[in-house]
Amino acid sequence: MARAVSRDPDRLVLFTDAVVAIAVTLLVLPLVDVVPEAVGAHQRSVEVITGHWAQIGSFALSFVVIIRLWFVHHRVFEHIGGYTRALMLVNTGWLLAIVVLPFPTEMAASYPGDDRFTVMLYIGNILVACVLQTALTVISYRDPDVALEFDPPTIESVRGALSNVALLAVGLAVVAAFPGISYFALLLLFAQAPVDRLWRLAGV
Repeated sequence: MARAVSRDPDRLVLFTDAVVAIAVTLLVLPLVDVVPEAVGAHQRSVEVITGHWAQIGSFALSFVVIIRLWFVHHRVFEHIGGYTRALMLVNTGWLLAIVVLPFPTEMAASYPGDDRFTVMLYIGNILVACVLQTALTVISYRDPDVALEFDPPTIESVRGALSNVALLAVGLAVVAAFPGISYFALLLLFAQAPVDRLWRLAGV
């Protein structure tokens, strides 16, 4: 196991925050482009909103998704006092999943909600981000050189991360079988608390 760098991972966190901020900014750019298009088509100002509900909805959904992932990422790093090459590589993969999300977001705005490929691509993108976030949690939990000595990660954080991955995998399978469920499959994430209780009851 590679020895962790002894200093606090502030530089890694700051870089991650900057990349996330850019990804969130990219989400809104298609909406900005809608205004000159509406003007050029001589549409009324209200039609900028009423004629683009799909784009507005996909932007709002992806904004919430990215911010939620970012919140969880911050909670993970609150218990990290050093970092290894493995941690940096996994964090880079997580950033890639975040940066890519505006692409399926634009597809979600352009294709109907029952388009199986688009919905699976979108949820699959989020699943990859959650898998990598789970890997960050597991690394920080298992490697004493990474975890903060006075405030290490808990097994509950690992269970929570695994619950998210399991629920998203179920959501992806449900959409593959029943594409009409669309992005409502993401509502399965609200079942995390009950799944966490099952982990505890099972003694895992």
